[in-house]
Amino acid sequence: MALYDRNYTHPVEAGYVKEGSTVNFMKQTYQLLAASMLAAAAGAYATMPYAETVMHYRWFIFGFELFMLFVGLGMTRNKPGLNLAALFVFTFATGVSLVPLLAKLIGMGNGAVIGNAFLMTSVLFGALSLFAINSKSDYSNWGKPLFITLIVVIIASLVNVFILQSPMMHVIITAGILLLFSFFTIYDTQNIANGAYDSPVDAAVSLYLDFLNMFTALLQMLGIFGGDD
Repeated sequence: MALYDRNYTHPVEAGYVKEGSTVNFMKQTYQLLAASMLAAAAGAYATMPYAETVMHYRWFIFGFELFMLFVGLGMTRNKPGLNLAALFVFTFATGVSLVPLLAKLIGMGNGAVIGNAFLMTSVLFGALSLFAINSKSDYSNWGKPLFITLIVVIIASLVNVFILQSPMMHVIITAGILLLFSFFTIYDTQNIANGAYDSPVDAAVSLYLDFLNMFTALLQMLGIFGGDD
């Protein structure tokens, strides 16, 4: 899901966004990011009582997420109002998809892990974002290596889920996802600061995906090391 609206072939051109509008653009982006997190939280909260049903239809929900990410958001791009609706439908759905994991942690008596994971993700995400904004280095050439790494991680995840089913491999892959999307956060944040996105909605989607994947990875790792399994 991290492939959304990212440019892996061309470096960002300085001055793409007029000076003075960049700060406003980024402010809108982070406001939409916060609103997206609230939508995801609402999705998780509203469907938590139906965790078993969500688990049963998890692949359908995942398919709907992909549809909204690559089709819904694409069709509504640069259409004020519709793009916001698509953003919140997508983020609400991602919150629903987290319900089985959240319910499992709560059922194991590890509910505190959820708050800890969110706090840790927020601190890490904020630190990486500030680093990217203030850094004088150019990270626009990270696109291709990150994309290739993402494909490798996806393939490794599928192999482990359907063939290996190795707990140790799951831990390694989860740690890799956390590291990968930490780098994606730096890459995407600098792209936003340099004007690589046409709208705050598109920029917010990329940052939301970074945050979501880091949060999910930390949630799984804390759940693994904090539980008995």
